[in-house]
Amino acid sequence: MWIAVIYLWVINGLTLLAFGWDKLRAGKRKRRIPERKLLWLAALGGSPGALVGRWIFRHKTRNKLFSCYLFGILSAQAVLIYALSTQKFADVF
Repeated sequence: MWIAVIYLWVINGLTLLAFGWDKLRAGKRKRRIPERKLLWLAALGGSPGALVGRWIFRHKTRNKLFSCYLFGILSAQAVLIYALSTQKFADVF
């Protein structure tokens, strides 16, 4: 249990830092983090960090396709968490 909590703290912290780093690089017109990698960080459990990063840094908020993918990942994770927390799913395994 504690390993999962630590993992989620780390992946969300990394995702938040990645969004901040990408925003900083964008302002300086330097090489940036690809959107694909930002979405992978979100998919690996960092979607809350991605949402907070978008809000704090006002980053990737105008890109509609990126937003759709990010909210799709968040929705899939929410459904998975709900399924894992219900008794019916737990009885299957």
